[in-house]
Amino acid sequence: MSTLARLARAEWGPLYATVRAGLVERRGRAIWSAIPMTLAAVCLTALTQYVQNQAWGYRFVQNVGAVRAEDPLWLALLRTPLSLFVPALDLPVWGALAQILLVFGIAEICLGRWRTLLIAYVATLAGTLYARVGIALGPHGFLGLPASDSLVVDTGPSAAVVGLAVFLCWRYHAYVTAGVVVAAMVAEVLLKENLAGREHLAAIAAVLVLCGISELRHRPPGRDRTGSGSGLPPIQS
Repeated sequence: MSTLARLARAEWGPLYATVRAGLVERRGRAIWSAIPMTLAAVCLTALTQYVQNQAWGYRFVQNVGAVRAEDPLWLALLRTPLSLFVPALDLPVWGALAQILLVFGIAEICLGRWRTLLIAYVATLAGTLYARVGIALGPHGFLGLPASDSLVVDTGPSAAVVGLAVFLCWRYHAYVTAGVVVAAMVAEVLLKENLAGREHLAAIAAVLVLCGISELRHRPPGRDRTGSGSGLPPIQS
């Protein structure tokens, strides 16, 4: 086995084994039966993109699923469930659909439907709430944002995708991949300095908190202070 293959197996082996086991369990059924929630998310995102690009549908999507920092908090929270499926108008929708299919699909198989949704919404909500805090701090404050960002629509599905990717990498020890994802998000902020990039970092921070909580919850009783053992829950298929 080549060095590259050994590195790939060490990095992605546990994740690959879990996905493969989850698909094998459904042998005899359509492979898509493994990810019904993911397929629903892809279809809803595609439908939302189509509707918001129509003259009759743009305002409707904005009213029910577009979240801006200028909105009252109660309204933003009310729109948040659908905002996860509202892709950016200025980016190709195929990229968003491919990301959702891949990352949500793997997460649904490995983590389960409800845990996947929980992590996705925590990541999305973290980005949304950060925008409000950043604008309150002002452009000259640490982590602050200019007031003009209050008019910008939040990141849609991308924050959820980034958050889920980081959680999966932590869960299955793909730490190099997690580092690459985080580095890419930091580079986005440095190169573009836009609201979306900063919301991605907020989503990552929130997911890392979830990782820490999960680590503490599943730490075996009596574990010594030197931290022996992984402390991770059993891998789920």
